[in-house]
Amino acid sequence: MASGLLAVTSAVLSAATGANGLPSQIPAFYVVMLSGIFAVSFGGPFTELVFRLATKNDSELNKEESDPSPLRGGLWIGLLERAAIVSTLWAGWPEGIAVVLAIKGLGRFSELKDHRAAEQFILGTFSSGLVAAASYGLGLLLL
Repeated sequence: MASGLLAVTSAVLSAATGANGLPSQIPAFYVVMLSGIFAVSFGGPFTELVFRLATKNDSELNKEESDPSPLRGGLWIGLLERAAIVSTLWAGWPEGIAVVLAIKGLGRFSELKDHRAAEQFILGTFSSGLVAAASYGLGLLLL
């Protein structure tokens, strides 16, 4: 899936540059939409990669794939989180990131007493936010 996303991103970037390598005139609406779609779709695989790399040598956390996550609903929360972060950035309100993360932290507060859940929460939040901010930055480059 990640290779497909990279191919789509490459196609968009090559279409966005003219023959001389300078950005062409892409309507801002399309750039904002592509940025949001990239943030929402690429964040999940990137976060899963971060989780795998973080637990690669940790024998305590290396369990079967069927082992349920200590945090339920993480996929949907991550999708909404990335959409909200990239939206607040495009709206010119970066303080909205703090609001999004505060709501997420308050919603998960009771579950974060478990060490595994807290680690997964921190890694997931940082990697998800990084992808959302990076997609905003890529969008700015296209404009």
